[in-house]
Amino acid sequence: MKLLIADDEEVIRKGVAKYIKLHTDRFSQIYEAENGQEAVDLLVKFQPELLLLDVQMPLKSGLEVMKEAKKAGLHPVTVILSGYDEFKYAQEAIRFGAGEYLLKPVRAADILKCLNRLADECIGSEEKENFSEEQEQEHPLIRKAKDYMIEHYAEDISLSEVAEHLGISGGYLSTLMTQNLKCGFVDYLNWVRIDRACCYLEQDFLKNYEIAYKVGFRDEKYFSKVFKKIKGMTPKEYRTIHR
Repeated sequence: MKLLIADDEEVIRKGVAKYIKLHTDRFSQIYEAENGQEAVDLLVKFQPELLLLDVQMPLKSGLEVMKEAKKAGLHPVTVILSGYDEFKYAQEAIRFGAGEYLLKPVRAADILKCLNRLADECIGSEEKENFSEEQEQEHPLIRKAKDYMIEHYAEDISLSEVAEHLGISGGYLSTLMTQNLKCGFVDYLNWVRIDRACCYLEQDFLKNYEIAYKVGFRDEKYFSKVFKKIKGMTPKEYRTIHR
C-alpha cells in the first residue's frame, strides 16, 4: 500500500515517516507533503490508499485537502492529525470520510498502530482470500522456519540450528526450502538481512559497517557484495537514492 504524510512540521513529518519505514514494510511508498497544495498534487499523482493529514497547513488546510480529494474522485483512508482539540474539526473530518482523528502530541507507535489497523480494513475480501490460500499452500515447516529466521536474522544462526528448532534434520529442511522457496538457507537469510538493511539505509543515521553488524553480517565487504547481488546496487548507491 502507499501512504501520504502531510504535515507542515518537518520534524513530525519526517520523524513519523522514518519510524514507519523502520518498523513495517507494508507500505511500498511513503510520500511527504509540507503543505496542503502539495498534498493535493501528490494525491492526484500517486493516489495513495492511506493519508495521514494535519489539519492546519499552509496554502490549504487538511479539511480543504479532503474536499479537493473527494471532488477528484479520490477516497484515501484518512487519519486526521491535529493539535486542536475542537470537536468541530472532528465533525468536519468525519463528514468528509476520515477514518480516525488523532490529537497531538501522539506517539509514532500509536500512529503506526492506527495506520496498520486501517490498512487491514482496506484489504478487500478477495485479497484476504488469496492471502489465506497462499498461507494454506505453504508448507507449515517452511512457515515456521521463515518466522524463526525473521526473528533471529541478526544472530549467527545456521541451517542446523533452525532445523533443530523445528525438530527435523538439516538435510530435510534444505530440501524443503529448495522446493518451496526456490532458494537455499543462506540465500533466504541474506534476503531477510538485506531487506532489513534497506530500512536502516533509508534512515541515514548509521554507517554501513554498523548496519552490516546490526543485521547479522560480520564483514562489511561481504555485506556490500551480498547487497549488490540482491539489490543490483551498492549500499552507498541505495542510501543516496533514498536520502
